[in-house]
Amino acid sequence: MNLSAVDLSPVPDGGNATDAFAATVEAARHAERLGFSRFWVAEHHGMTDSIAGTTPEVLLGYLAAETDEIRLGSGAVLLNHYSPFKVAEQFGTLDALAPGRIDAGLGRANNSPAADRALGTSRRVENPDEDHAEKLEAVVNHLHGGFPDDHPYSELGIPRSNREPPVPWALGSSPSSAAIAGELGLPYCFAAFIRPRLAVRSFEQYRERFAASRSVGGVDEPRGIVALNAVCAETDHEAARLRAVAEATYQRMRRGVVGTRPSIEEAVDELGGVPDPTPATLDDDEWPRAISGSPETLAGLLDQLSERTGVGEVMIQHVTGTHEQALRSHELLAEGVGLT
Repeated sequence: MNLSAVDLSPVPDGGNATDAFAATVEAARHAERLGFSRFWVAEHHGMTDSIAGTTPEVLLGYLAAETDEIRLGSGAVLLNHYSPFKVAEQFGTLDALAPGRIDAGLGRANNSPAADRALGTSRRVENPDEDHAEKLEAVVNHLHGGFPDDHPYSELGIPRSNREPPVPWALGSSPSSAAIAGELGLPYCFAAFIRPRLAVRSFEQYRERFAASRSVGGVDEPRGIVALNAVCAETDHEAARLRAVAEATYQRMRRGVVGTRPSIEEAVDELGGVPDPTPATLDDDEWPRAISGSPETLAGLLDQLSERTGVGEVMIQHVTGTHEQALRSHELLAEGVGLT
């Protein structure tokens, strides 16, 4: 199994964005040493008290200089906010800085009304799927020189290395995003930490709608990643205690409290106790929003969930109490799946 990570650049208690980005850099170097396949960074807006990751295209440039081999990418750039040409220029520049190891993870999401207005994004699109598909295809064509000679954009170039161009990934958390990825013949990453119960159906839709890419930057057969919220510790019980942060964060979001992250002690108190450990074997229709376990338990859970979706790569999102706990979780998980 290939293992990867997505990092939100959480702001530590009493810290600021500088501290958050320093931790992200350390996490990327750490993942590279452990043998992770790729390290992606996210885009969130209006939550900078707790999440500093707003501009993956900027942060990735710094990570390119601080790492040597691991693939770097966005999870995701929110394409509904931006011009496809500008996004392609950004990823072309990143490819020139880190030749042959850039992933252009492309998704879509609405933020708060204020953030969307500030980003110049219309919340009312007549056909959002069609609009997103057109933007995805345009980015791919800009990245890979795929426009026909008579197209108005055919003469527009972007910065690039002489290695493999950035690999475009369609990201989403619904069957509709999976269908778009399949129809465009793009690799697909599903965010199971957002809508876990749609994971299997979305990958089924992706494969049913898949057509070998008509774009230069696509793939000839389905290729996927499933992204999970998962935390590893020495024992199942200790891992469940660490998972309390993710569980309490989700409960807060359901109450409309967005962009905050409790400490472990606060989380356990809000939940009324430490969550039960994730069972080593999940029922066929069971897919928790967050999972936890010892290296052995969690490796088995990742095998179960990746087998359900038919993918060979899992991407880990951590919502943990501290940066040090996240790094230790990566170490134990790498050990569990046999990377180290």
